[in-house]
Amino acid sequence: MSASQTPPATAVPGDDVPTLLVKIFGKDRPGITAGLFDTLAAYSVDVVDIEQVVTRGRITLCALVTAPSPTQGGSGSAEGDLRATVHSWAESLNLQAEIISGRGDNRPRGTGRSHVTVLGHPLTAESAAAIAAAITSTGGNIDRIFRLAKYPVTAVEFAVSGAATEALRTVLAPEAAQLGVDVAVVSAGLQRRAQRLVVMDVDSTLIQDEVIELFAAHAGCEAEVAEVTAAAMRGELDFEQSLHARVKLLGGLDASVVDAVRKEVRLTPGARTLVRTLKRLGYQVGVVSGGFTQVTDALKEELGLDFASANTLEIVDGKLTGRVTGAVVDRAGKARLLRDFAQQAGVPLAQTVAIGDGANDLDMLNAAGLGVAFNAKPVVREAAHTAVNVPFLDTVLYLLGITRDEVEAADTHVG
Repeated sequence: MSASQTPPATAVPGDDVPTLLVKIFGKDRPGITAGLFDTLAAYSVDVVDIEQVVTRGRITLCALVTAPSPTQGGSGSAEGDLRATVHSWAESLNLQAEIISGRGDNRPRGTGRSHVTVLGHPLTAESAAAIAAAITSTGGNIDRIFRLAKYPVTAVEFAVSGAATEALRTVLAPEAAQLGVDVAVVSAGLQRRAQRLVVMDVDSTLIQDEVIELFAAHAGCEAEVAEVTAAAMRGELDFEQSLHARVKLLGGLDASVVDAVRKEVRLTPGARTLVRTLKRLGYQVGVVSGGFTQVTDALKEELGLDFASANTLEIVDGKLTGRVTGAVVDRAGKARLLRDFAQQAGVPLAQTVAIGDGANDLDMLNAAGLGVAFNAKPVVREAAHTAVNVPFLDTVLYLLGITRDEVEAADTHVG
């Protein structure tokens, strides 16, 4: 064929074209798929669709193929021969076969396509039933279900068509809260696999601690600072005013306390895995914090983050002055920094992911393409796109469609 010639396109069967759905069940072993199609090849059929799943060593293999042309011996004899041959082949391998006649391809999927990710610890049959029923109540159809992870949580994904993403979120959010599972709903499409920017809060998100409370412990005012911090995170106090009030209590501390606090910081379980995996996938990752650059700069270097911004404790003559320098990173500031980071990264805001736990994160979570409330206060869980209520930060990967097997494979092939 010359370079200017175009090969003929394979026609998709119309609704009037006879097709056969060939289903094979049984104990999995190497060669089943090849064996089935070797058997079908003798009848010159075209493959329209294939799907295969293996669960605990049991295979379900489905092949939708065009019906064979009738032989000269009479109408239908070729299909009869095919059926007999497939059944004989299956029996020889102790497999079961079912062949269903029909016409055309699969029915078209409905408009409006979404990925519904469900995280359970554990995921009960009751929860799965309720989520499936809730999807159906929106007019959605579950086209496919598969498992993303079996630990540290059970994560499954439903591919849903026929319902708007926002409608699914509205129905599934209260259902998930009642069931005690986490549910995330995102639109299907190429953007899900596109390069993204992930921006996280630091205190009680990337790390387990509230940094200002670590400093306060060295100043002997931990209880007083913790009370103000909790009120601010619940949205009961203006963040900037509460920050100045708490930092003032640190005045006079020796600057050497910075190194001590850095050593006390504990990463959230799964934080390293989350950042490492995202970076390997080409994502850019940043942090914004109402805490302090004296800690976030060290985290940026340790984890290889692309962006980091926080408040800065003022140090004069080797002592903390009880003040911060520069503009305060507050609720509005975090959203602004998310936009700034996205612009620097060359990533549309719709392809950003923000993760946080407190009221101070709400503007950032709402501005992002996907806002994830991580072990968050009730006001934050209710306002975010989705919530994760298990103590493993890397479960956010499942919301992006990344499986545990892919994470582990990447760890195996990269030192």
